[in-house]
Amino acid sequence: MQFKYPELLWGLFLLLIPIFIHLFQLRRFKKTPFTNVKLLQKVVSESRQSSTLKKWLLLFTRMLLLTALIIAFAQPFFAEKTAMKEKETVIYLDDSFSMQAKTENTPLLANAVQNLIKAIPENRVFSLFTNTKAFKNVILKDIQNDLLTLSYTDKQLQLNEIHLKANTFFTKDENSIKNMVVISDFQQRMLTSTTDSIGAVRKHLVKLSTEGVNNISVDSIYLKDSGPENIELTVLLSSNLKRENIPVSLFNGEKLIAKTSATFTKNKKARVDFTLPRNETIKGRIKISDTGLSYDNQLYFNIDAKEKIKVLAINNVKSGFLKRIFTKDEFLFSAFDLKKLNYSDLNDQNLIVLNELNSVPSSLVSSLRSFTDNGGSLVVIPSAEIDFGSYNALLSNYTKTLFTQRINIEKNIMHISFSDPLYKNVFKKKVVNFQYPKVSQYYRVKTKAPSILSFQDKDPFLLGQGNVFVFTASIEDGNSNFKNSPLIVPTFHNMGANSLRSPDLYTLLGSSTSIDVSLKLKKDHILKVTKGDYEFIPQQKSFANKVSLSFNENPNTDGIYTICDAENSLKNISFNYARTESDLSYINMANLHATTKNESIDSLFRQMQKESTVNELWKWFVIFALLFMMVEVLIQKYL
Repeated sequence: MQFKYPELLWGLFLLLIPIFIHLFQLRRFKKTPFTNVKLLQKVVSESRQSSTLKKWLLLFTRMLLLTALIIAFAQPFFAEKTAMKEKETVIYLDDSFSMQAKTENTPLLANAVQNLIKAIPENRVFSLFTNTKAFKNVILKDIQNDLLTLSYTDKQLQLNEIHLKANTFFTKDENSIKNMVVISDFQQRMLTSTTDSIGAVRKHLVKLSTEGVNNISVDSIYLKDSGPENIELTVLLSSNLKRENIPVSLFNGEKLIAKTSATFTKNKKARVDFTLPRNETIKGRIKISDTGLSYDNQLYFNIDAKEKIKVLAINNVKSGFLKRIFTKDEFLFSAFDLKKLNYSDLNDQNLIVLNELNSVPSSLVSSLRSFTDNGGSLVVIPSAEIDFGSYNALLSNYTKTLFTQRINIEKNIMHISFSDPLYKNVFKKKVVNFQYPKVSQYYRVKTKAPSILSFQDKDPFLLGQGNVFVFTASIEDGNSNFKNSPLIVPTFHNMGANSLRSPDLYTLLGSSTSIDVSLKLKKDHILKVTKGDYEFIPQQKSFANKVSLSFNENPNTDGIYTICDAENSLKNISFNYARTESDLSYINMANLHATTKNESIDSLFRQMQKESTVNELWKWFVIFALLFMMVEVLIQKYL
């Protein structure tokens, strides 16, 4: 038993007062003579016995009465050792897409919110955060509406991130009890190799369980050629449980244009194909019906009319191989001899190829610098006999590359930088043995630019940095067989394709992506991105003949967005949620360290409330005091 005001217990010394009153006779007696005192002695003896009993009963009654009153004013109570300490509670509520899984026909998130509202005492001050929102030092009524309207997110904090963020909500008071409550389904992806612990924090885990959710996900799509008139759209699906088949629908806008059925294999994967007309603008959506998670039941994509990329070759030799690579369906290819070149046409191009020039005039150096500053891409192929001074004057502006020496040694081109953006999606795996192209003579260079292709001794054959690419050898047939190599087409094709970045079929939200819009933007104009009533302004940089857009934080919801200049729609771009939340594999809770592990929110908060409960006893001692007072009255009256 503990006391709220223990100093009042000194009042127990007042019990000495009735003891003194009862034990000391303070009254004086007067003697009166009687002739016959036998009867009187008998009466006095009986009276004295009765009086002694009454005095002792009154003494004990009054002592108990005073004791009960003193203890009542000291306010005794029973409580846990932690009950009187200051407590801080920080709650993490998982609002990721995996919380769409249902238990008793209710999504886990909605169920968790309802249980929290019921379990948290009305006046309890606490902090709560989700994967995207935070509420600090609030009571339930302050955030009840926010909790009831919580939306799902593709963001997911890992356990160490949850610990670190929770620590920002706790005070630095070392005497307070700090409780961190983690409410989640504990997907496997939350686990990290290292978990940051918070000293002196009691960690409570609430595992929300589902009832064998069968989730089917539209994983990804891709395009491939299917003849001169059509293209084929392939859709890949996955399931966490084996299922025979499921209908898959293809929409263009809101119009259903195709429907088929997907059959799952033993590895729980499925694939379906749709045939689409070539060169048709499509605002596409793949949709399935599934009772599991809903966020991965659809996938947006768009196919826009392709903008043709402008490529200009400035020749000293024939450029037939370039014409064959830069085909009419994707590129607007033009070629001029240096003497016939119109410099005013340069800034209208997306890619310029200096094809085996012996020297680069200073006027062309200046124009090319202006061209690349405006976002254009440049490819430099030297001739077998170059003017070092003019070439170095050009290249020193970009990659700090200098041609230093002509080397007349035959070398094989053996090393490929597979990670370079130039070869993105070109190779399915790293190529080790292939027929190496070779050169008979090349130029040794001094450079800080990374090598994309290099010889066996790691001397560079192709350098690339930003929007400038430099070959270190002539690729004419007399010096090299590179034109006959399988590398020639992807190398030059991707140089052209990357000079005007078009949107992919779709982009995953949260990943950085950049695209180019072929447009001469008017002064003081900016491009906006819209979807319905929602619009935002992306990061953008305007050049002479295009605008480069970068997407990082926005948008934050999936769908097909339109890039607009004022009221004019220019291009579509599609965004989808990453499918990481679709993997419904969970952490083994036995492997996690925590103060408590709970299966329900209600049981956890009942336990926490019990630890804070104080059982006050002062009312009982007041009742005891009244009872002893009544006993004293009865003793006085009947004894």
